[in-house]
Amino acid sequence: MHTLNLGILAHVDAGKTSLTERLLHTAGIIDEIGRVDDGNTRTDSLALERRRGITIKSAVVSFPLDDVTVNLIDTPGHPDFIAEVERVLGVLDGAVLVVSAVEGVQAQTRVLMRTLQRLRIPTLIFVNKTDRAGARHAPVLREIAERLTPRAVAMGPAPTGLGTRAAHGPAHADDDPVLTARLTDLLTRHDDALLAAYVEGDGTLAPGRLRRALAEQTGRALVHPVYAGSAFTGAGTDDLVRGIRELLPGAQGDPDGEVSGTVFKVERGRSGEKLAWVRMFSGTVRTRDRLPFGPGPGALSEDRVTGIRVFDGGTDTPAGSVGPGRIAKLTGLGAVRIGDTLGTTGTAGPAHHFAPPTLESVVVPTAPAGRGDLHAALAQLAEQDPLIGLRQDDVREEISVSLYGEVQKEVVQATLAEEYGIGVTFRATTTICLERPTGSGAAYEIIDTGDNPFLATVGLRVDPAPPGSGVSYAREVELGSMPYSLMRAVEDTVVETLAQGLYGWRVTDCAVTMTHSGYWPRQSHAHGTFDKSMSSTAGDFRLLTPLVLMDALRRAGTTVYEPVHRFRAEIPADTLGPLLPVLARLRAVPGPPSPDGTVCVLEGEIPADRVHDLQQRLPGLTRGEGVLETAFHTHRPVTGTPPHRSRTDHNPPDRKEYLIHTVRRTGTGGGPG
Repeated sequence: MHTLNLGILAHVDAGKTSLTERLLHTAGIIDEIGRVDDGNTRTDSLALERRRGITIKSAVVSFPLDDVTVNLIDTPGHPDFIAEVERVLGVLDGAVLVVSAVEGVQAQTRVLMRTLQRLRIPTLIFVNKTDRAGARHAPVLREIAERLTPRAVAMGPAPTGLGTRAAHGPAHADDDPVLTARLTDLLTRHDDALLAAYVEGDGTLAPGRLRRALAEQTGRALVHPVYAGSAFTGAGTDDLVRGIRELLPGAQGDPDGEVSGTVFKVERGRSGEKLAWVRMFSGTVRTRDRLPFGPGPGALSEDRVTGIRVFDGGTDTPAGSVGPGRIAKLTGLGAVRIGDTLGTTGTAGPAHHFAPPTLESVVVPTAPAGRGDLHAALAQLAEQDPLIGLRQDDVREEISVSLYGEVQKEVVQATLAEEYGIGVTFRATTTICLERPTGSGAAYEIIDTGDNPFLATVGLRVDPAPPGSGVSYAREVELGSMPYSLMRAVEDTVVETLAQGLYGWRVTDCAVTMTHSGYWPRQSHAHGTFDKSMSSTAGDFRLLTPLVLMDALRRAGTTVYEPVHRFRAEIPADTLGPLLPVLARLRAVPGPPSPDGTVCVLEGEIPADRVHDLQQRLPGLTRGEGVLETAFHTHRPVTGTPPHRSRTDHNPPDRKEYLIHTVRRTGTGGGPG
């Protein structure tokens, strides 16, 4: 048997959890199909998920399909939990993208499909809810072709009884002329040998050859078979199961090779132990193995594996080992984090496929004495979701969390109350901006010169870099000009300091170069005791670097950029007039409207912090008929006065305040005169 790690992805309420239940029932894993509305589905195990009827955390369940073992991963559909989907993408061999036959292609559907295509993940499309009132077939296929991919191919005819419980439309037989014509037209575009066989033959291709070509091109994410049916009634799901079994490629990997795997989820067990959810790519991990892990080479930790649980037959069971292609829960890796690579062959952590959170809010405990417990609880939540991005302000005694939206805020609040017994409220949600250097700037400070109180010489230059390039660091000084530990202290501190620029926002898209270095070697008195007042330490460089970097950044100047979403609104044409002034007040920039009879499509850009307002106001402005899609697009320079973010460091842009905090705290007073 081979293994297939399969993701079920969709816009919220398209029915992916219901499809998961149907697949489990078809495989004989469950006797009765659970319902999201009843809160009894297998993969929505959290009480909060059952109560709200949405998937919040990804879940894995394993089942056999003939000679294929499927590890099915159910993912959240609500855009506020896109980070959970992010972590799953890197472990998939294939995916099923669910589209509602009623609502059609929605905003999250498009975001997911673009990402699946960019990562070249083989994907089948399932048009669900054909039994619901308002279900459509041909219009939804057109939407798929126009808004998702032109390389989709319908595997069956339009269902009969569309919009009723009797809706049914089995897939075409392999030799059906309608299907063979569709496949011939699509598959020959990507296969010259197939095209030659078609041209040189009698103008037909054998159904068996077309099926093999379909499997090959689906496996390369060149084409996307489309099935239609209902997860509720089971219509069309047998055909989908056949497609999963025959068209999606299984996992590969050498069980005797070097250990390589990815941690895509971290949670706590009943006893508080850390559980690392791992997808294995090669090698075999056994209980009591000492296993290296980390974000990449040079940053590895090592712990002993104390337990392994693999997914099998609808549940997770203890095992002595886990090999390639499998998904397992490992215990014993105390310092492991989401995104870590297992083994020594990894090169870097996972790439980010979606935009990071663009909102944040201060979390306030209802009982002031509970700040310590709140921080500990949020730290555990951040283990499970690193993009929560805790930010602690010790001066104001506040903790902020990063967010994708208001629903995520409600979930964090409910989780803290139910799992940790901590009541919290949130302050108003604010936008997370970023800073980019406007020009180049350089600064340096020399040891034992001027008002430099630290035993260190540091010079830095900041240059702008292309958007999206992040932060790079280089040296123009000889690596041997001072001990490597001091060099590393400067580099690490540069990265830490750039988390808060001149206006308090994270600085990105810049190149930082070390231009000056100098230190005093270790000095001791005659009796052999270390004399700090005459010897440079890493602490001197960590304390001086923020001052120099902020001085260089001030000379370069920075521009604050705010996150901007792309929006697409379908509205009744006669409501365009009242909507336009509202968009202007929300600082949205619409493009020219595209009228289509009684409907008007309006696309444009809107600041991220105004999206929620638009979502709230659109129904009232459009008689409840408006449909809005939004997705993060880019960052734009802020017009007017740049917003400031409160600092959580010792404020290195203000030299006097910074030195009051750092020199007094460390007792540093400079070297001998």
